[in-house]
Amino acid sequence: MPVIASIFAVVAAALHVVIFFMESVAWTKPAVWRRFGVASQADADVVRPMAFNQGFYNLFLAVGIVVGLFLGGDAGDAIVVFSCLSIVGAAFVLATGGRKYFRPAVIQGITPLLALLFAAFL
Repeated sequence: MPVIASIFAVVAAALHVVIFFMESVAWTKPAVWRRFGVASQADADVVRPMAFNQGFYNLFLAVGIVVGLFLGGDAGDAIVVFSCLSIVGAAFVLATGGRKYFRPAVIQGITPLLALLFAAFL
């Protein structure tokens, strides 16, 4: 995998570790759940189990990228590509949720998309 593709994949992984932290560790802080568009403490409490679970999905995708880069070779590249494709797919699904989700979808999906493009064309 080209170095530039690996760099974008690492950035995507780092972002998803941060998202994991917010959703699964720091969710009880109002500044965190408001960032995800949750309007009240009561709503945050209802959504908390889903956010906790979703955070781990993000962590596992980040771990996939890191493990794939560590392994290297064809198998490692395949893991990185799969993880990046999964993130891009999730970003696309998020974007279909309405206008207010477009910006978060771009933030989530741009670095793994760039990693995939550089991996494919360099």
